[in-house]
Amino acid sequence: MSAAHAFLQRLGERADDEPTWVAARRQAGAARFEALGFPTKRDEAWKYTDVRRIAEGEFTLADDAELDEARFAALGMPLDAHRLVFVDGVFSAALSDLTDLPEGVSVEPLTTAMRTNHEAIGGAIGRLAGVDFSPFTALNVALSEEGAVVRIGQGVVVEKPIYVVFASRANESARMSHPRVLVMAGARSQSTVVEHYAGEAGAANFTNVVSEVMLERGAIVDHYKLQEASSEDLHVASIHVEQGRDSRFTSFNLNLGGALVRTDLVTDLNAQGAETNYNGLFFVQGRQHVDNHTLVNHNAPNTFSNENYKGILNDRARGVFNGKVIVKRDSQQIEAYQNNANLLLSDRAEIDTKPELEIYADDVKCSHGATTGQLDEEAVFALRTRGIDEQMARGLLTLAFAGEVMDQVRLPVITERVERAVAGKLPERFNLADLVEVSDALEEA
Repeated sequence: MSAAHAFLQRLGERADDEPTWVAARRQAGAARFEALGFPTKRDEAWKYTDVRRIAEGEFTLADDAELDEARFAALGMPLDAHRLVFVDGVFSAALSDLTDLPEGVSVEPLTTAMRTNHEAIGGAIGRLAGVDFSPFTALNVALSEEGAVVRIGQGVVVEKPIYVVFASRANESARMSHPRVLVMAGARSQSTVVEHYAGEAGAANFTNVVSEVMLERGAIVDHYKLQEASSEDLHVASIHVEQGRDSRFTSFNLNLGGALVRTDLVTDLNAQGAETNYNGLFFVQGRQHVDNHTLVNHNAPNTFSNENYKGILNDRARGVFNGKVIVKRDSQQIEAYQNNANLLLSDRAEIDTKPELEIYADDVKCSHGATTGQLDEEAVFALRTRGIDEQMARGLLTLAFAGEVMDQVRLPVITERVERAVAGKLPERFNLADLVEVSDALEEA
């Protein structure tokens, strides 16, 4: 029996009272997944990432969301936000807090949204990320149980972040979940959406999430994906974005955990004035493996994209970055910038990077580049002369390397989370801007 077929046996665990159209969609996903099978390193898009740990794993679907407040507090962030919580893919009403939602804003579990407005929600889900994108999106369509639906009305400004937490428990047996996230931002609306994936120590679960974000004319969405899974968790994510005229989407893709992590981020700029900004940071150590694939489609003239991904790798960790920008024919007067910089803290760490541009128009401003290096020992020495021990000096310079990305983060609680992961507990006199100046001055000397 193939690994793909073994996964699809889970379809027999599903409730048999689903609407016919839902069952049909599941069967379409199942058929596509079984036809494709799990990707192998012979597939160009997966040549650096081996998913056998997923394909050969034995995972079950969770049937409860039991997680006491103390355990959840250790995973979640103290963020003043509208909060929706899932535990191993199961919605937890007890840990969620959706009080005081502003008028014109709806935040609810997928199962609730499908019951109350199934025509609108059902028509939107899968429109950007269907069964043909990858085997994992097909698997998600086949097995998805739950997820989050966020709808922002026209002209609504949501002051608080919308915080969606996916908690992974340390279970006796490994669990899997296939959540969907749908964000529909109305014209001229403004919102911040945080997807947080956090795992307890010892958790060895598999999460396969698909997110779709749709921005109407003039909408502004800041989207954070903070991944802090345990060192044994397996995580695959697909994020698909569609932008209308004069909309602005800003992505923060921050990876700190997980044994095997793959994220695909795709944006379609479909109308003039649309702007997308990608900010990425991955910090991996031990034998962690993080793979980021990004794609920006400039489908219309007068659109803008800017991408800045930074990788920090220690021990025997491995990172992958593949960023692609496609400028379609007649998409004139666009600007597209892409940069990937990587810092290797160990001679055993490895990075595979491939920035790409495909341009089919002639009136464009485009650039891309990739660099890989190590810490500057002169900068380490300069900090030690200021009374900072070597370990802290290296940690602070590593954090300074990440500063260009982290300076864009607008949520202090996330900044602090990343800083602690990268550099440990910081001295009170720490100032990132000063460190960046020291590092830059030494590089220019």
